[in-house]
Amino acid sequence: MFSMEEFKKSRLYRGMKRLAREEITEENRQKGRQEGREEGILLTKLQVVPMFLELGLTVEEIAQRLELTVEQVQQAAQNNE
Repeated sequence: MFSMEEFKKSRLYRGMKRLAREEITEENRQKGRQEGREEGILLTKLQVVPMFLELGLTVEEIAQRLELTVEQVQQAAQNNE
């Protein structure tokens, strides 16, 4: 049997460690991309709030159509003033 120290020096251990690091890195990249997309979509929705208000839609209607909370729409309206 190998001792733990001997196992850590083996190619098998080093290869497994490298693969785990690469997998974690790729998962982080994918997660970061998804979070970036979601943030971009949210920012775009918030930017069109003032235009919808100018068209006469209510805060509630805008929230429903853009799938936002009423609070998010109100905050976007206040930030635009």
